[in-house]
Amino acid sequence: MLSYDTLRLIWWALLGVLLIGLAVMDGFDLGAAILLPFVGRTDGERRVAINTVGPVWEGNQVWLILGGGAIFAAWPPLYAVAFSGFYLAMFLVLCALILRPVGFKFRSKVADPTWRRVWDLALFVGGLVPALIFGVAFGNVLQGAPFRFDDTLRVTYEGTLLGLLNPFALLCGLVSVAMLTMHGGCYLALKADMPVAGRAAAFASRAAIVTIALFAVGGLWTAFLLNGYAIAGAIAHDGPSNPLLKHVVVSGGGWMANYGRAPITLAAPILAFAGAALVVPLLRARRNAAALIASGLSVAGVIATAGLSLFPFLLPSSLDPNASLTVWDASSSRLTLSIMLVATLIFLPIVLAYTAWVYRVLRGRVTAAYIATNSTSTY
Repeated sequence: MLSYDTLRLIWWALLGVLLIGLAVMDGFDLGAAILLPFVGRTDGERRVAINTVGPVWEGNQVWLILGGGAIFAAWPPLYAVAFSGFYLAMFLVLCALILRPVGFKFRSKVADPTWRRVWDLALFVGGLVPALIFGVAFGNVLQGAPFRFDDTLRVTYEGTLLGLLNPFALLCGLVSVAMLTMHGGCYLALKADMPVAGRAAAFASRAAIVTIALFAVGGLWTAFLLNGYAIAGAIAHDGPSNPLLKHVVVSGGGWMANYGRAPITLAAPILAFAGAALVVPLLRARRNAAALIASGLSVAGVIATAGLSLFPFLLPSSLDPNASLTVWDASSSRLTLSIMLVATLIFLPIVLAYTAWVYRVLRGRVTAAYIATNSTSTY
């Protein structure tokens, strides 16, 4: 059997894979929803945009379920703190996500323009709010959340919803919105018919430039204005899951230390910048598939940058730094992680295989002629 510290490290990496999978796979349909009011000027054009993601958005949200399930099973203290402390923010996300299925299902049931505009707005909100709040959540993780544990490991969270909407967190939220808009625009450029595809490519190019600029600002803020956390002294990598058995120090720019210790980690921010930078020339050359891959790599690079900067922390505590949750003291038991790893090695390839098959079957552009011919069976 694998050692406890190796299992913890594997599950930290798998959590990153699931978060990247969520951002890349569910991200483009969130981005397409954000762009819906801007790329579709007529009802027919908006239906083209909606039907590019309509058959796949539900399957993409499997990554959200997998991510939440992995946190619940592999990192119970993280689940307890995050899902209780960020409860109102997550409730907003759920309300926005609820708008998506009803928007897709109800929009084209009635041919009234006002009815359809209402559901178009619902789809737009259902794309924008999750994209923003997910980024805000990452921003608050990098700053540390206001929680603490008592001597029986009961958690107390002392933050508020408005407290989550601080300047740095909102900057991270804007990075998220910009990069998913870029990703969604690249997807629409590949899958939609003209003129929707052309408009989407233009918006994706602008969003790529905004992503680069905001990500750079976020990096400078993290390096020079944001406090980072570090474990002082040794910590047992195979010790008990008790976050109070360590001492944590806080210092300005502390999150940059990992890049000095392991320069290979610089590959993540380089990938984020390079992927977004490639989107613009690739879209101009009408190499839309390559542009979508580049935008996906950029999204992966942004998520990986946050994770590598935080390591080994999962959720720092701004209220009591010693209570911060790390890879080494916030996991499930060794047996639980072992059983989950076996299940993941069996079922994750199945998820990837059927996802690849679905996208292969649904390859090709969605055209206005197809929508007109199949008006009653399409969204």
